[in-house]
This record gives sequence, structure tokens and C-alpha cells, in this order.
Amino acid sequence: MNKPEWLKVKINPAELKHMEEFLKTVKLNTVCQSAHCPNMGECFSRKTATIMIMGNICTRNCRFCAVEKGHPAPPDEDEPRRVAEAARALNLRHAVITCVTRDDLPDGGASHFARTVKELKKIPGLTVEVLVSDFRGDEEAIRTVVESKPDVINHNLETVPRLYPAVRPMADYERSLFLLKKVKELDPAIYTKSGIMVGLGEREEEVVDLMKDLVGVGCDMMTIGQYLRPSSSHIAVAEYVTPEQFERYRKIGYDLGFKYVASGPLVRSSYNAVEGMDAVNESGFR
Repeated sequence: MNKPEWLKVKINPAELKHMEEFLKTVKLNTVCQSAHCPNMGECFSRKTATIMIMGNICTRNCRFCAVEKGHPAPPDEDEPRRVAEAARALNLRHAVITCVTRDDLPDGGASHFARTVKELKKIPGLTVEVLVSDFRGDEEAIRTVVESKPDVINHNLETVPRLYPAVRPMADYERSLFLLKKVKELDPAIYTKSGIMVGLGEREEEVVDLMKDLVGVGCDMMTIGQYLRPSSSHIAVAEYVTPEQFERYRKIGYDLGFKYVASGPLVRSSYNAVEGMDAVNESGFR
């Protein structure tokens, strides 16, 4: 199945190289590189990136993801400081931090997230968004991240529940919803956010039901983007969803009550995240 024109992007190698060299200097990983994000060239040219903490090896086997699977090394205790150093150097207004899933750690890496958020919060005017794993539903781990006071806690559902066994067999739809609900219970002032990929064989009514589930647990923001197969060993694309359908999903999302919806073929959960933060702040939702 050939990619349609609306999914074709141009990359400037010089812009990529500059950012890649900077990231090597500060010894940090990005999900942009590890997940083969199609927006990497655009984001790197604007000197933004989504930092991926706790290494670049994941303990889960999601069939859509390009991040390497295996046995990761212990978290680097100096990493939170370096993340803040990079945010200062890049003069970020909004920092987005994600992670590989660390089921090998007792708290799933929650304490490392918290230390990173606290370092970033030392930077005046910087807002912080964390894109977290499900911490296997551990309430204390969720509490640890919440108490570090990020501005946004993002956790992706990724796909509709019917497709979980094929797409993310080690995850659980209800557990992911629980995390988002728990964040709001612990601190209603923190914005919550979630995202999905489409083009995996889902039906529109399933996507709408998922949106309703998110609104039901108080989720503020949602992202919807096209799944792109990283390699022949990953799950195949079932459909290239049209820009018109993405716009339909966007309108449905707002009608259901989301405060911000980004929906488009190249949208990713952390793509242009500052726009979502600006939108909800300007609307006075907090």
C-alpha cells in the first residue's frame, strides 16, 4: 500500500544533524529518533524534541512501536539534571518528557520522572508535560508523578480496546483509563491528555466510544494521528485515513467536550504540544 501525498514529508539533513549533535553532547535520547517520527525534521529545525528518559530499550512488545525491546540498563541518576540543562539551552517554553516502559523497576520509573519534573520546574516560565507509561496501575507510582506537579500528564490509549491483543498485548485499556482518572482525582489542576493512532482497522464508532471513555475520566486533551508502519516486522497499516476523516474526528472530539483536539495524518502525541498548552490556558480552563 503506497503512502498518499498527504503523508509525504521533506527532511533537511543539515537541520537534523545540528540537533542530533546537540543531543549527543547532552547525552539524551529522544522518542523522535527512536520511534522514527515523521515530524522529526520539522521539530528539530525549530529546536524542539521530546526527550525520552530511562534509556532507549523498552520492556514491552507493542507491535506498532519502533523503539528497541529488551533488557534496559538502570536509570542514569544524572539524567534529570541534563534534561533541564538541555531545556535551558534550547530555550524551551514547554518541555515534553516521555520514557520507555520500565516494568523492570519497582515503581515503573515514577520516581525518576518526578526528579526530572522537579529539575525542569526550576526553570522560570517553563511548563512541563510528561508522557508516561501505565506504571502497571500502581497508585503510588501515579501519585509520585502527580506530586511532582507537571502541568500536563499524558498517557496514550493508542488504539481501540478490540485491537489491544494484536497491537499492544502487554497493555490494558481499562488500566490506562484508570491512570488518567486517578490523576484527576489526585490533582484536578493538572491537565490530562491521551492519544491514539488510526489506520489499524478500527471503526469510527469505536473511536467515538473511546473518546467518550476519555471524556468520562476527565481527559482534557486528545491527539489523533495516522499509524505508520516502522518496518515489515511491525503490524501492517490497514488503512490510510483521509484528512477529511481526521477533521471529522476533531469536530466530534470538541462536541464531546475535549478542551483541545489535534487530529491529522501527521499528528503525534507530543507534536507541537505547546499549541495544546496555549489553547487550554488561553481559554481559562484551569
